[in-house]
Amino acid sequence: MITVLKMLLHLAAFLPLVWLVYAIPAGELGGDPVKELIHFLGLGALRLLLLTLLVSPLRALSAYSPLIKLRRPLGLWCFAWASLHFFAWLYLELGFDWPLIASELLTRSYALIGLFVWLILSLLALTSVPLLQRKMGLRWRALHGSIYILVLLACLHFYLSVKSDVVEPLLYFVAAVVLLALRRRSIKSWLKSLSVLWSRA
Repeated sequence: MITVLKMLLHLAAFLPLVWLVYAIPAGELGGDPVKELIHFLGLGALRLLLLTLLVSPLRALSAYSPLIKLRRPLGLWCFAWASLHFFAWLYLELGFDWPLIASELLTRSYALIGLFVWLILSLLALTSVPLLQRKMGLRWRALHGSIYILVLLACLHFYLSVKSDVVEPLLYFVAAVVLLALRRRSIKSWLKSLSVLWSRA
């Protein structure tokens, strides 16, 4: 069953990107396609991040332990969508104009928060290999527990980036808070691992 679920996950994460290949030249993204594309990719990354947090509560509720195997592919797809979102912003909106990019990062808080979230997601993706998990031990747990902070920062990035309707980002923020409440034991364990590492430093 877990194999089927993984296949469905990969299809669900990949097919919207295939749809973009049709939607962009067909003008399906509206009057401002660049803005809509960046928003579409960012929203997809946020949804995948929230789904990553949902895996453990679903496993506990269903008592189906193999569900935990969905967490890694969800995290990697989240990173892939976040990377597309980030580089679409760099290229399509800012044209890889590095002085302009630096100015945006310095003057727009949502851009700086987004960069920070992407950098940490990059570290999580790079260290998701089981071999590194074993080698890093407690440090791996401390690093990957940062997803609890990242999801709130991602919601804040979304909220600050919109200029009018803030209802949608607030709904995602509420969803994040609910998921974090469901993961409170894991968060306590993560904080404990951080304190252990801090005491060793």
